[in-house]
Amino acid sequence: MTQCCSLDQAVEQVLARLPAHIHMGLPLGLGKPNAFVNALYARVRQLPERQLTIYTALSLGRPPLGDGLQRRFLEPFVERVFADYEELDYLADLRNDSLPGNIRVEQFFLQPGSLLHSEIAQQDYVSSNYTHAARDINAKGLNLIAQLVAATPERPDHLSLACNPDITLDLLPMIARRRAAGETILLLGQVHTELPYMPAGAELGREAFDLLIDEPERRRLFCTPNMPVTTQDHCIGLHASALVRDGGTLQIGIGAMGDAVTAALLARQGDNAGYRALLDALDLTPWQGLIEREGGRDAFAQGLYGCSEMFVNGLLVLAEAGVVRRPADEDGALVHGGFFLGPEAFYRRLREMPLEQRDRFVMTAISYINELYGQESLKRRQRRDARFINTAFGMTLLGAGVADQLEDGRVLSGVGGQYNFVAQAHALEGGRSLLLLRSWRESGGEVTSNLFWNYGHCTIPRHLRDIVVTEYGIADLRGQTDSEVIARLLAISDSRFQQPLMEQAKAAGKLPKGFTLATRFTDNTPERLEAIRERHARLFPEYPLGCDFTAEERDLLRALNWLKSKFKLSEVLALGKAALDAPAPEAYPAQLARMGLAQPQGLKEELYQRLLLAGLAATRR
Repeated sequence: MTQCCSLDQAVEQVLARLPAHIHMGLPLGLGKPNAFVNALYARVRQLPERQLTIYTALSLGRPPLGDGLQRRFLEPFVERVFADYEELDYLADLRNDSLPGNIRVEQFFLQPGSLLHSEIAQQDYVSSNYTHAARDINAKGLNLIAQLVAATPERPDHLSLACNPDITLDLLPMIARRRAAGETILLLGQVHTELPYMPAGAELGREAFDLLIDEPERRRLFCTPNMPVTTQDHCIGLHASALVRDGGTLQIGIGAMGDAVTAALLARQGDNAGYRALLDALDLTPWQGLIEREGGRDAFAQGLYGCSEMFVNGLLVLAEAGVVRRPADEDGALVHGGFFLGPEAFYRRLREMPLEQRDRFVMTAISYINELYGQESLKRRQRRDARFINTAFGMTLLGAGVADQLEDGRVLSGVGGQYNFVAQAHALEGGRSLLLLRSWRESGGEVTSNLFWNYGHCTIPRHLRDIVVTEYGIADLRGQTDSEVIARLLAISDSRFQQPLMEQAKAAGKLPKGFTLATRFTDNTPERLEAIRERHARLFPEYPLGCDFTAEERDLLRALNWLKSKFKLSEVLALGKAALDAPAPEAYPAQLARMGLAQPQGLKEELYQRLLLAGLAATRR
């Protein structure tokens, strides 16, 4: 029987009805009831005789403000965008390595890069495929599930798991069996007024909940603002878009590279002549046969079906543009997703959408999305010509992908569902996995290759290598010999690093001593791509899916990213010269005012102003 109660009463009920050790499962990402979690956390930390273990993933927090110019930029932006979002208290303690001794937090996916320096978070990370998370959490003795839900007057007897049916739906039959054996396991929900009500697969009857907090949460949902898409990312997206087959299936992820793929697909549909001209400028001749077999350049006559663990803003934009419009089956679903997270405008568009239209975006169990087993014949029929598009931050020349963990063992994010989708691409007839990779990166003035001869860890083993896409082209690795894999990856690497990589491969005996790259691939330079961007500027939008930054903030963000990429001790003189050569403050009055540097006070602020002016001048558009 469902008990409606206040937040404090819910905490008391949990403490009274569960054993000394509370094993609480929380949805990954958006669906955590932060106020309840904080209240329970505060109580248990004062009760040394009790224990609390939290099982979750992607604990979301505001970005750290940092110091100096970064803080001046972020502080007003964070206050505006995140407003009264309630932070998770345990996340702050994780970051500081100060969790109470009777509380643990086990996560199978971390907010990317946010907990690299937390020893506790690194030690209690669980490396698990997304589809195995429910099994593993249940095996730990889960006895409490706490989740945000959505309500609507149109469905008064139901609640929606909304943004997070992914693991909860997989857990429900498991805990039903344990309840039948006499165990006490509680399901707690709290309505959030801004959470879109997703019908169909995400709905549960109100009676499914043991505890419902009767005061809806009204504070801001966590959102992920759209970040700028660089020339490098746009070129990656353009290459990938030519491998998507009309009438097929699409999976994409969050972030700038996912946005770049979306932008390219929008151009392919809405500006096909311009899109084709841009592909010609990029010169896709070496991969023309692959594109004809696996993808295409034409606008979409049949449209696509979306099947993605994360229902991202890009998929909604593609549906609104008529690109995602092929129903999966008789039920009319255009997208099947396991969870969602995105910018505030994404949530708003879903909330404002008529319920019958929302019904076509089916949120469901992660086991349905990320695996073929279970209803396999149906899934194979729906997921024809699937293109599972994910990102990596590194790739070995033998085709192993690196996406979750650094070489020293520290976890950057997690495996999540990436392995699931790569394996699924190999299992599906017509399916392909595309790993998107920036071929190089720059930090502190040092430029390094993201293609290596070897690396001390991999996320995707090389026996599952398939298609790799960089800003310089496409490498089809499936079924190829090691020497051919190396040659194809060298062809899409940055020319600054090709020679040393080639020498390493030859030294290992994996590439013929007389091997040389074709001339076509020896001009893989950012300068060539920037020249193409200047000629086709309208197809390189900086924020293709909308923007939460003001015009001044967009200028500032470019300048700050430039400073971050260039600033290191060995380049102080060059940076000092740039600061001396910077334009007068009158050139950027609004940007300086936004940073509180219109009238600098003291030497430090004068230096900040000159550095900022140098960055603004260097990145002016």
